[in-house]
This record gives sequence, structure tokens and C-alpha cells, in this order.
Amino acid sequence: MIWWYKGRRLATIVLPGLLAFILLAAIAHGESVALPGLINSGGNLLFLMHLTPLIVTGTLAHSLAQRLPEAEDLTVRPIRRYDVALSLCAVAVAVSSAGAIGALAHSATAYEAARNTLFLTGLMLLAGAVHPQAATVAPVAWVFVAAFVGYRDFHRPWPWAVTLHRAGYVPTFFFCLVVFLCGLVALHHTRRRPTS
Repeated sequence: MIWWYKGRRLATIVLPGLLAFILLAAIAHGESVALPGLINSGGNLLFLMHLTPLIVTGTLAHSLAQRLPEAEDLTVRPIRRYDVALSLCAVAVAVSSAGAIGALAHSATAYEAARNTLFLTGLMLLAGAVHPQAATVAPVAWVFVAAFVGYRDFHRPWPWAVTLHRAGYVPTFFFCLVVFLCGLVALHHTRRRPTS
């Protein structure tokens, strides 16, 4: 397990990424920028907290892409279980931290960041099961497509733009949770290929 820990660079990639997520969530909740709407006449609000889950997805995607083929190709090593545990623990830390920040600061956007971390990480894992390089691109593409075309009008997102829904909307939370769980299943059942 030591070689897996070092190979996935938990101390140099995952831990600093999670700390950056927590720090940004603590200082940036409520900060937003108005973007031009591409399909409506008004502007669209993009909260900085909508971007913070990308720190977690990028960190995990990079960590999971680190391979030690000589060790990982042996079937006796439970690499997939370790990777699933890593993803589950990293997301649990991010979600609980954002939730705690939301509770302490009374910030709805911090709760949204927690929920969106579930969805975007699940999307990253599902995309990575299709192609390793898609793991990093899919969450980023989703956030920016939703930011520019995810609103019907100001403050009213389309149903598909789940990362823009208000924090207290329970169906969106359960949908995001299901996407994350599907991503974990995909990670467990996908044989990862080198990312050369």
C-alpha cells in the first residue's frame, strides 16, 4: 500500500488540493460575477463557489492518472478498491468541509459547492471510464456550459443545469449523489489504461 500511496501522490497532490478547496470555500462564498447570457437577454450569475469543485475533480483526476504498471498489473493487488476509497474519502472531506462552512457562514453557495462536488466528481469518474483524458475535461466543460447557457432567464436555471440549482432543492441533491455513486462503480469496474 505504501507504493500506491506514493504512486497516487496523496501527500503532494490530493492533500494540497483539498486544502486549497477548503481555503477557497471559506473565503469565496457569496462572491459572484455576471456573465453574458448566450440564450437569454439578461446576464447569468457565476458564483466562485461553482468553480471550487473543479479543484477536487482536477486533483483526483490527476492523482488517479498516476500509474505504476509493474505493480498495478498484478491481479493480487486491490488497486481499484484503493482508488474508490481515495475518491470516496476525498469527496467526503470536501463535502463535509463545504457543508460546515455553509452552516457557520450561513452560505447557500457553500452548500451548493458541497452538492456540486458530488456531481462533478461523479461526472469526472464516468468520463474517465470512457477515456482517461476526458476525466479532467468533462467537469470543466459542464461548469462553463452551464454558466453560459444554463439559465432560462436571470436566476432561473434549466432542469439539466444541476450545478446552478438552489442548495435546498432535494431532487437535485439525490441526482448528484446518484451520479457520484455511479462514478464510483465505473471507477471500480474500469481497467485504467496508461495516459501516454
